[in-house]
This record gives sequence, C-alpha cells and structure tokens, in this order.
Amino acid sequence: MSGHSKWATTKHKKAVVDARRGKLFAKLVKTVEVAAKTGGGDPAGNPTLADAIAKAKSQSVPNDNIDRAIKRGSGELAGGVSYESVTYEAYGPSGVAVLVECLTDNRNRAASDVRVAITRNGGTPADPGSVSYLFNRKGVILIDKTPDLTEDDILLAVLDAGAEEVNDVGEAFEVVSEATDLHAVRVAAAEADLTVASADISWLPSVSVPLDAEPARKVLKLVEALEDLDDVQNVWFNADISDDVMELVSS
Repeated sequence: MSGHSKWATTKHKKAVVDARRGKLFAKLVKTVEVAAKTGGGDPAGNPTLADAIAKAKSQSVPNDNIDRAIKRGSGELAGGVSYESVTYEAYGPSGVAVLVECLTDNRNRAASDVRVAITRNGGTPADPGSVSYLFNRKGVILIDKTPDLTEDDILLAVLDAGAEEVNDVGEAFEVVSEATDLHAVRVAAAEADLTVASADISWLPSVSVPLDAEPARKVLKLVEALEDLDDVQNVWFNADISDDVMELVSS
C-alpha cells in the first residue's frame, strides 16, 4: 500500500456503510457541481462531469442530488456556490509527504482547518512545491475482480485507450494512465463489460516511506482527520504500509 491502491480499495468497499456517508455524498455532489460549472452540464461533451457523475453513482448518491448539482453548476438552478480548488502540502509523522486537495468557498477557513488538523496530528505544514514533487498526477481506475479475469485481459481492453499499467491490488485490479486519459480508459473498460469500481485523478507517490504499525497508525489518524473536513476532497500520502502492518493497525 503506497498511499493509494489498497487504501483506496478498502475505502471504496466501506464507503456505503461508512458513518460519514453524508460527508461523502456532499463531497461527491460538490465535485459534480464544479465539473458542470467548469465544462458545462452535458456529460457527453464534458468528460470531467461524466467521470464525476459515474463516481457519485458508484457510491449510491441519489440521482436527484446529482441532477440538482448539475443544474446548479450549469446555472439552470439558483443556489450555486463558487468553489475554489486549493492544494495544501505537509509532512506527517515519520516524514511522510501529504497532499491535501480542497474545494472551498472560503479559502481562509480551509487553510485554517487544514493547518489545525495537521498540527494536532503530528504533522507540519509545508511550503508549496516542497512535497508535490514526490508525486505524479495519474488516472487510477479500480476494476472489480471476477474468477476468470486476468491482468492481461484488462490490459488488452484498455491499452489502446491510454492505459500504462495494470496491477493486482488485492480485492481489485488497478489501471494506471495519464490523468488526461482517465475518461477514455474508463469508457474502454465499461465497453469491455468490466465493472469499474472507481475512477479518479490521483497523486501517486514516486518515492514511498515504509512504516511499522505505530507510525502507520499515526499517519492514518492524520489522514482521517483531514478527510473529515468539509472542504477536503482528497488526501494523498506516500506511506508504504504492508498488508501485515495494516492488519495490526486495523485490529
């Protein structure tokens, strides 16, 4: 686990029964609204919106909520909010690099809340650029496993659409592409009758920090505190937590 794959898979499987389901819904709806405002309300001509809708539906966000978000974003419905995308950088416990992506209508509030969550959980805010160089922006798709499905089957289906690699990450297969190819790869996977569990623009670490149980527990506590903030959309980190250590932390 390098700050994404297995952690992302685990979060996907738990999301529907998560006690913070309401917060998850709100964040997904916000993503839909921003995508509609940026590129228009027609998903056929707005790949970012199409991906945001697909992600919201995969987490069981009601269609009415999605439709209203599209209309607010495109200006068909009053009440839309002007959100700003902001990324904050930090070092967590054990020197783990952390990127925090926010969509906020109040930059000062977001900055303050993120800083407090970081410092209260053993982290240190970092200057812009001091952490982000340790990550690469990629498209990441998780595909549900079936008994006969292999990595080669998936690669054959999505290679021409821009997929770079396919990895077995436990409960799912992970397909990595350039961020700009995410939509095309997701469409190719769906057309090949593969079950897409999630599709996201992700920051994947180029260098990872291996952690034992206690440091891992501290890092995950920081990540959860950040993810619980209303303005925070995603948290990326470069901790390398093995299955054995994750099992210890989970217990």
